[in-house]
Amino acid sequence: MQDFLTKDFMLHTETARQLFFDYAQSLPIVDYHCHLSPKEIAEDAGFSNITEAWLYGDHYKWRAMRSCGIEESKITGDASDFDKFAAYCSIMPKLIGNPLYHWSHLELRRYFDCDLIINPKNCNAIWEETAEKLKQGMTARNLIRSSGVEILCTTDDPADDLRYHKLIAESGFETKVFPAFRPDKGMNLRRPDFRSYMEKLGASTGKTITTLEDVCDAYVIAMDRFAEAGCVLADHGLDNGVSFVRPVTHLAGTYLTKALNGDKVTEEEAVMYQSYMVRFFGREYKRRGWTMQLHFGVLRNPNEVMFKKLGPDSGFDTVHGKNTIYDLAMLLNDLEQNDALPRTILYSVNASDNAAVAALCGSFCRGDGSGKPTVLQGSAWWFNDHDEGMRAQIRTYASESALGNSLGMLTDSRSFLSYPRHEYYRRILCDEIGRWVENGDYPNDQESLKSLIYGICYGNARQLFE
Repeated sequence: MQDFLTKDFMLHTETARQLFFDYAQSLPIVDYHCHLSPKEIAEDAGFSNITEAWLYGDHYKWRAMRSCGIEESKITGDASDFDKFAAYCSIMPKLIGNPLYHWSHLELRRYFDCDLIINPKNCNAIWEETAEKLKQGMTARNLIRSSGVEILCTTDDPADDLRYHKLIAESGFETKVFPAFRPDKGMNLRRPDFRSYMEKLGASTGKTITTLEDVCDAYVIAMDRFAEAGCVLADHGLDNGVSFVRPVTHLAGTYLTKALNGDKVTEEEAVMYQSYMVRFFGREYKRRGWTMQLHFGVLRNPNEVMFKKLGPDSGFDTVHGKNTIYDLAMLLNDLEQNDALPRTILYSVNASDNAAVAALCGSFCRGDGSGKPTVLQGSAWWFNDHDEGMRAQIRTYASESALGNSLGMLTDSRSFLSYPRHEYYRRILCDEIGRWVENGDYPNDQESLKSLIYGICYGNARQLFE
């Protein structure tokens, strides 16, 4: 019987262990999609206790706590930080098979050198031991440094003035912190706050927005501001699924006017506007050499009672079963036809889309001699970034496309303690490749294997910024 979380954790063959310890383990991290706070990085925020560092803003943990019947006051409410941590410790023995069980113990060991098992019995000892370590300079920047992060991209609204990114750049912080352009709030005419957001976007760019041309001009100004801050990535959350129609400019403009006037906009009209804007953004991204990320397959805020209480991103979203591959193909086809298809990364929160997405990537890869794919599948994330989900995505992408082009892992996290997720992914990757080698499915060619691991874990993502 194996001991828990040994140095060979998840590495089941000699080849897997060699690949991880010789090639993967020490590679720098490029976290090209996360939700860390630029303000906290700029100010080098500290944490007074493990709850602040671990549980604030982490809807993965909130969701698990609700699943175990913990009262909301000890999740997002007014309970003390100790009581919230004690509640989290109380559920941990129930989380067998959940990635949070592995992540939480990895984080405890990697950052606090604490190998205690997280449970009610050890709650007080862990609280005290981590509190002592947090006093010893475990600030936002030091946590990033100690994780080996070379580049990270936060997720930022086009109306943001990016002041904190400027402060970070001027401070000489070794890790490069770039913004990623996230225009979702201006993409859906049916959002209740659409009109107020357009006013905010206009104010941030010096534009009065009354027409479709004004919207596009404002976004161009915002993109210029982002480019000055080093942005090379955009991110679009398509939420409940991809819906696409061939854009007609005057119709998109008409429906925008309706929304700005406060008139009711139908779902079909909203799709027309969104389709127009995706083409506009695609053309701009391609012109600038940016990479576009599209993620979909999630049903947002199905629990209206809790949405009204806590707002978005509080742990209530779920997997959407709608098949949107046809619309996604039509969207990519329209971008290609209009010289508006930049390098694109596709993520589906619905694991049943894995094969279709991986295959679709190949339908839009140009043989342009660059050695890089035009469209590729992103890593398993959110509801899929567990052992089974990561292995399934790795195997499917290898089967349908070219695994060697993969961009590896991203955290998609709001926590500075989340970087062991990269280690988790790298161990699983090395175990999968090691199995293929030991089964005779791939030669034991160390030069090729080293290059493969280097590219997937670091090099391919690093190229996004060149």
